[in-house]
Amino acid sequence: MTTVIKRTYSARSKPTPTLSSPSTKKRKANDVENNACLFTQKKKQRFTSEAKAPASSRALKPSQQKTLTQLHFVLESSVLRACTLCGLSYTRGAPADEALHRSHCGRVQRGMEWGREEERDSLKAGVIEISSNIRIKNGTCGRIICFPANVSGRIGSKLANLLETINLALTSPPLTESVLGNSKAYLFLIPSPANAYREKIVGCVIAQRISTAMAIASPEVTVIAHTHLGNDGSSQDQSPATKPMASLVAVDVASGLFCHPTALPTPLGIPRLFVSSSHRRQGIATRLLNAAAETFIHGCPLDPLKGEVAFTQPTEGGNAVMKSWGNGFVRIYEE
Repeated sequence: MTTVIKRTYSARSKPTPTLSSPSTKKRKANDVENNACLFTQKKKQRFTSEAKAPASSRALKPSQQKTLTQLHFVLESSVLRACTLCGLSYTRGAPADEALHRSHCGRVQRGMEWGREEERDSLKAGVIEISSNIRIKNGTCGRIICFPANVSGRIGSKLANLLETINLALTSPPLTESVLGNSKAYLFLIPSPANAYREKIVGCVIAQRISTAMAIASPEVTVIAHTHLGNDGSSQDQSPATKPMASLVAVDVASGLFCHPTALPTPLGIPRLFVSSSHRRQGIATRLLNAAAETFIHGCPLDPLKGEVAFTQPTEGGNAVMKSWGNGFVRIYEE
């Protein structure tokens, strides 16, 4: 009897590999070609940029080159310069110093402007016109105004800039708030040649209320004192004959200005006097001083010939004005 064996499980058949169609093979070939092209392009770009890098460092055209400045050290001469027009010493080549000199020199020569803006604030600032139609030696007519020296606002800023210029020109320290509180400012204004609605500030006097001052020694006493005193004002001879000379106060030994040490009652002091360089020798300083002496104390004009007016330590130009205006009777006080 023949036994028939039946299989109860199915035989596992290996999956038959699927054959790719021609279109699939073509797409794969294109992808490979595209990848190869991209790699080639990136490689070319890298080599191109590397090749161009040295070209960027090549010398620029003459129009694109930066201008270089050669500096030289000159040890034989000083870098400080003194302007012959305004007298200010500044460092040549320093931008800040040269800018300061340009603005200061312009103010010293031409003066500052007084315009409509200041006129609108005149009533609030207490500005008073002392006199008008004042004809100076060159034929120009001007006017003198007066207001408190501690004024605020636009006019206060204008006066502060003017005093800064004056202090630089005279090599003087700034006036303190207490001094400005007891002072009046007198300005000499002339029409501006460039603008009919504006004026130029060509002169300024600050008048201060003081209490005492020293009388200036006569020329005879000054000559003897200058002979027996050194350049620093100290006595070189201690003999009894020179003791009275040693008691004098040396204000300016170089110009021979000495004062008696006794403090005398004096109501008016002039701490600042200034006239722009292009308007000097026109009588402006004398007009300003006369206005200050006549109007500083209301209803009580002061006479410089009676020793009622005093100056602080004057410069060479201020000393000449003081002597010509007061005939030697103007006194000296310490600011």
